[in-house]
Amino acid sequence: MSNQTKNPNAKIYDLEDRTAKFGEEIIDFVKTLLDNPINRPLISQIVRCATSIGANYMEADGAESKKDFFHKIGICKKESKETMHWLRMIARANPDKKSECGLLWQEVHELTLIFSSIISKNNK
Repeated sequence: MSNQTKNPNAKIYDLEDRTAKFGEEIIDFVKTLLDNPINRPLISQIVRCATSIGANYMEADGAESKKDFFHKIGICKKESKETMHWLRMIARANPDKKSECGLLWQEVHELTLIFSSIISKNNK
C-alpha cells in the first residue's frame, strides 16, 4: 500500500519523483525572476545544481555497484547543499522572493537530510 493511499496529505517519498518535481519547481521559480546582471549567473547556477539532484539520483538508482550507488548519492547531497546556497543568494538579490526561496530551501534541506541518512546507513 503506497504512502498516498494511507494518508492523502502525506508527502510523496518516491525520491525519483520528488527530486524531479523539485527541479521543475526551480525551473518555474527562476522564470519569475527579473533578467538582470545579478540574477543571470545566480539563475544559471541554481538551475544546474537543482536539476542535477534528480539526474544523479537516477544514476544512483541504476548504479552498477554499491560503491557506485553511494558515490552518486553523495553527489546528490553535494548538489542539494549547493542549491541551498544559491537559494540564499537569490533571496538576498531579490528580497520580494524571500518567502518562495524559503519554501524551496526547506524542500532541498529535507532532500539533503534524506541523502545524508542514506549515506550514514552505509557507514554503519
